[in-house]
Amino acid sequence: MKNKFIFLAFVFLSLNTAFAQRLPVIGIITFETTGGGVTAADAVNLTSQVVSELNSWGTVNVVQGAAGAEYIIRGSLSRIGNNFILSASTLNAGTNAVLNEYNEQARALNDISVSQFCAKAVERIALPNYLLGTWQSVLNMPDGPVVCIIEFRTDRSVRVERYDTWEHRQQNALRYEGYGTGTYSYIGFANRVVSAGGRQVRVDSAISVNLSLEETLPDQASVNQSGLHLAFNGERTTFEIVNGMLPCGRNFDGPSVYQSSVLGFSQFRKLR
Repeated sequence: MKNKFIFLAFVFLSLNTAFAQRLPVIGIITFETTGGGVTAADAVNLTSQVVSELNSWGTVNVVQGAAGAEYIIRGSLSRIGNNFILSASTLNAGTNAVLNEYNEQARALNDISVSQFCAKAVERIALPNYLLGTWQSVLNMPDGPVVCIIEFRTDRSVRVERYDTWEHRQQNALRYEGYGTGTYSYIGFANRVVSAGGRQVRVDSAISVNLSLEETLPDQASVNQSGLHLAFNGERTTFEIVNGMLPCGRNFDGPSVYQSSVLGFSQFRKLR
């Protein structure tokens, strides 16, 4: 009986390992400096911030240097005029092929967005992505539902099957059933808490969404939202945007029509 128990435990462990999502290994080379106006200490400090940021996600394994890495981030810090610029490339360590090149810049070193830099750095690296699939959000309005059906794809493209836009003005409601395409970026977290609406919320990812829509109200022909934090349920079948929304209309006639003046999609359930 004891041997049978050990065998079953081994099988269970093996199955869990087989179905676990593997985390990529990313090597960070200490950033170099180019030109005047920046120091080696500045570059080392930014390198450390990037390492800390990526480690905090819990969805990548980070090493300093190239040893054992599958992907390498190599960059340089410079100052051109009044701007500090952190430029970098992400490479496939096995082939040395450049996957993408990117930069972040700001008037002060402390204003360089390390989180946005890291999002660009891993854009072509396969991370665990709970957002893949087709999702639906529904707002129940007095004159009928306002619906969004949107598909997030593995190549970071978006197919918008339906994107209703709605407006209420002087007792008249307008509704358009839009559609379109777009792109998105995705950062997955294992365990992160953010402040949203005066409360501390555990979130699973941060995304940016850029949509080009047709047959919508003019204000929603282009939807560009960045820094949205998502909280999924345990089964990954629903998610909530905890610090924003995908805007879809306006209410000009007060809380008797809708609780706020701006409408947006923030709660989604998975369709397929």
